[in-house]
Amino acid sequence: MKKVNVILILTVIVTFWACEPKRVPIIDIPDRQLFSKADSLFQKQFYEESLAAFEEYLFQFPDSPLADEALMKLGTIHAILGDSKNAVGIYTRLIDEHPESDFVPDAQFQILATLYNLGEYLEVIEKATDFLKTTVSASHILRTHMLLGDAYMAIGVPMDAVYWYAKSFNQLKEPEKRDLIEKIKAIGGQLSPEEILSILDRIEDKSTAGYLSYQLGVNNAEEEKYEEALKVLSAFVEKIPEHEYAPQAKDLIAEIKKKFTYNRFTIGCLLPLSGPYKTYGKRVLRGIELALNHHSSQNIDKPFRVIIKDTGSDPVKATQAVIELYDDGVAAIMGPILTAESAAFAAQKRGIPIITLTQKEDITDIGDYVFRNFFTPKTQVKALVSYVVKELGLKRFAILYPDENYGTTFMNLFWDEVTAHGANIVGVESYDSRITDFADQIKKLIGLYYPVPKDLRDVPIQPDSEDPIIDFDAIFIPDAPRTAGLIIPQLAYHDIKETYLLGTNLWHSEILIKMARRFVQGALMPDGFFAGSASVHVTNFVEMFQEAFGREPEYIEAVAYDTAMLLFQLVGRPDVKFRSTLNKELRKLKNFSGVTSLTSFDDNGDALKRLYLLRVEGEQFIELGQH
Repeated sequence: MKKVNVILILTVIVTFWACEPKRVPIIDIPDRQLFSKADSLFQKQFYEESLAAFEEYLFQFPDSPLADEALMKLGTIHAILGDSKNAVGIYTRLIDEHPESDFVPDAQFQILATLYNLGEYLEVIEKATDFLKTTVSASHILRTHMLLGDAYMAIGVPMDAVYWYAKSFNQLKEPEKRDLIEKIKAIGGQLSPEEILSILDRIEDKSTAGYLSYQLGVNNAEEEKYEEALKVLSAFVEKIPEHEYAPQAKDLIAEIKKKFTYNRFTIGCLLPLSGPYKTYGKRVLRGIELALNHHSSQNIDKPFRVIIKDTGSDPVKATQAVIELYDDGVAAIMGPILTAESAAFAAQKRGIPIITLTQKEDITDIGDYVFRNFFTPKTQVKALVSYVVKELGLKRFAILYPDENYGTTFMNLFWDEVTAHGANIVGVESYDSRITDFADQIKKLIGLYYPVPKDLRDVPIQPDSEDPIIDFDAIFIPDAPRTAGLIIPQLAYHDIKETYLLGTNLWHSEILIKMARRFVQGALMPDGFFAGSASVHVTNFVEMFQEAFGREPEYIEAVAYDTAMLLFQLVGRPDVKFRSTLNKELRKLKNFSGVTSLTSFDDNGDALKRLYLLRVEGEQFIELGQH
């Protein structure tokens, strides 16, 4: 038998025998003497001996005036000894044989308690409902309400359990009342807000309603439904200000208002406006300023404010700036560029959505309030490989890369992506980023590099005596335009001419065309933005930017513009009143139409974009489409 059920039975029994009046037998009559003996053993808790004595008594004197009490105690002994089935049988016998007995209501309740002990919860509920229609005992009513609550909990219907517990609350004394409070609080933690609201409509007791109202507020807050939490908690404090949980409700209200609400139409921005990277910070700032001016001109009723903080590319300053923006009540934060990790940790801790502008690996793994609106090496490689394999039908690739972090990262990503597409890497060579002559590396790729044995070093050799083995359809060179501009003519010199040239977004530079000229024709590269795009969004943006700053915008300014515009759009919505709501809307964002293509965020907070794919034709770059 479960311990909790034994405790229930014993509690009921002790309460029953403590409260019920007992008929004291006259000792000088034989049947009374035997009853007294059995009862004495019962009172001394010699239950086995008492059981036998009461059975003997009922066998000898079945029609005695004390037979009903003997049956009652006999059923109780069976219950104490764990023989629940026999206990129910004895109680039922008492009811059937002595329907007018004062012990009938007690036997009926004991049947309920014993059935509960047997796990017959549905039968308890059925019989208890009937029992409540006939009994007038306040004690029986109270205990039956509690038993019904336990039975409904046992069958997994906590809403009905709370209803019956609530009917018991005011009749209980300490410590039972405190135990019931803990039960109700625990149940409240299992229920949905809708279920708690349904229960509140059914119960009248203010104390119980207060516990449930508070729990509903807590549940809403934990689910980041702060508007609903504030409504429930505020109503709770107003209606039941004397409730013991009212102070906690007030504290939670204050915490929600401080931590999760924000000043409407206020956004923070972290940029390196001083220090070695201030040039990049100022370029991002231009994109944000253009977005603010454009949005303000179209939405005069929504005067957005952008609070700029200079990080100086210092992680400590970036963290402090996040704290200051939190105190300023900003809705979200844009940036930073280089100190994204420290800023992201600080923003995540305070529940502020932050959209970083960085390629730093795994930045969005910091938490669910951290986003990235920036294309990464991985997205570049995916777009490029998908195009050349699926659209051009290329199957064999070579990689020539600088032996440093940038080159190694792209080399590994490109290799993995080519393999994932069912194509092959047939040659890989690295080079020192400080060299300008790449002949040895190129010869190794095409089978013309022959190390000379020591004993033959004085013998003249003819390095061009054999034809190059060019067994690849394309060669990928992840390096800056100046280095690529040196390598590409040397490829042609070694007869690598009918091969596709593939690069990263760094190749999207006039420097590459000026240095490699005719040798770079047809070269392919991805980029996150193309000022020459035929897109109306891009055309309008480029015109606005040129008018404001006198030159064409580049990717960093374009993505800053898009980031600001999508935040203005979301924060300006009347239904977005909490940072948590803004965070959810960012995660639900699908195909925001910006100048850096359509933007969505994946489950991890990384931007999903279709990159521009470009090709060199003559003295310019031509858009092939978005991939």
